[in-house]
Amino acid sequence: MKTQSEAKGLKPGNYVVIDNEPCKVLRVSTSKPGKHGSAKARIEAMGLIDGKRREIVKPGGAMIDIPIIEKIKAQVLSVSGDSVQLMDLQDYSTFECTVPEELRGQLTGGQEVVYWKVMGRKVLVG
Repeated sequence: MKTQSEAKGLKPGNYVVIDNEPCKVLRVSTSKPGKHGSAKARIEAMGLIDGKRREIVKPGGAMIDIPIIEKIKAQVLSVSGDSVQLMDLQDYSTFECTVPEELRGQLTGGQEVVYWKVMGRKVLVG
């Protein structure tokens, strides 16, 4: 699910969709309008799922996609290497996620964690 916002209205910490990937905005710089053109917004962002840096340049008034992020609690059922099996605490469905680098070795069975459901994918955040 997505919504839209003007490119010039983004701030660091906001979320944006670049190359059909949800990203967190790191920096936004805007140029002044020229003699024959409009102001441009240069957006630098980091992918939420893959961690890759992305950059996009758009006219300041252009509409840009913003992902809708659902923050949901889950319980850890089992940990196997860099994969974890979780149970959603709202609908009790089970699924697997990869464990982010910062959480490796810290997860145990029965522990409650938060995951994000963004653009049809599930991401474990802590």
